[in-house]
Amino acid sequence: MRLLLHKILHWEYWPFYIVYIPIYFLWAYYALRQRSIFFFNASNPTITNGGFMMESKKEIYDLIPQQYYPKTILAKAGTTSEDIIVKAKDHGIQYPLIIKPDIGLRGSAVKKIDNAADLESYVDKADFDCIVQDLIPYENEIGIFYVRYPHENEGRITGIVAKEFLIVTGDGKSTLEALIKENPRYELQLKVLRKEYGGKLDEIPAVGEKVNLVPYGNHARGAKFIDRTVWATPALNKVMNGICLQIDGFYFGRIDLMYESLEALERGEKFSIVELNGAASEPTHIYDPEHSLFFAWKELIRHIRYMYEISVENHKNGAPYLSHKKGMEQYRLHNLHCTKIVNF
Repeated sequence: MRLLLHKILHWEYWPFYIVYIPIYFLWAYYALRQRSIFFFNASNPTITNGGFMMESKKEIYDLIPQQYYPKTILAKAGTTSEDIIVKAKDHGIQYPLIIKPDIGLRGSAVKKIDNAADLESYVDKADFDCIVQDLIPYENEIGIFYVRYPHENEGRITGIVAKEFLIVTGDGKSTLEALIKENPRYELQLKVLRKEYGGKLDEIPAVGEKVNLVPYGNHARGAKFIDRTVWATPALNKVMNGICLQIDGFYFGRIDLMYESLEALERGEKFSIVELNGAASEPTHIYDPEHSLFFAWKELIRHIRYMYEISVENHKNGAPYLSHKKGMEQYRLHNLHCTKIVNF
């Protein structure tokens, strides 16, 4: 009951379809104006469905200059762990590594792999294409929302979210599980953590020892999102334009990246892109616990308007909207794939 009350009182935990109720009406208005529910297809013409559904992460990585993201390979469904190990070795990918669905779902089924046994366990269970990547060595993660209209030579940052991982600090007396239970945000993840770590949660970390139980910034896995839009300095905006202008057909979306320090990032150094999200991107700085639901609605409306206006402009320049028939086919495939990921 305590955790249920915590979820009720903090809108960041509310179901997606509840939070987005006002957005449905705005979307309907835009769809009527363009006579297409699927106008988002034109927002990023080089990405499948604009990056709204059924987009391949590997295909998106292939659009990005390789120096900006970790070594990455695609493992098709049915590929054996032995074949993946050989292919990863050929590409210089070593343990620990990250494996995740090629077509993702809000960070679901992302896992850090420490050895061949863990990899085999994941692959044997997965019935979807996967991405296998080097583990990025930097400790900090942010998501930077970037918008550029097709007629503009440069774009701009419209939001930044910093991410605090699910990290507990030992006191020399408490078990990992007890430390997790001290924070409601973390305790909501306890069922999943028990399944993943088993008896390891009975271990007692030393005084001051920090244990990162989920080494990626995913809100659904316990990360805390903090609004850092104030970091959108001219220097950082220049770095983002330097990256994004090299990505053909990318106008709207969020780039999640890991970095060593903000100072180095502003110089365009010591960072790596985790992934690029297109039309389905959320301005995730809205999930800062300090923000109200009304602030979230304002930001969602602002960013949906950006996507709509960019889509319309690209459409006038020749980018097609999805037909209703094709769009519904993609939506059904999306729902089937999401079921796979959720049940993983």
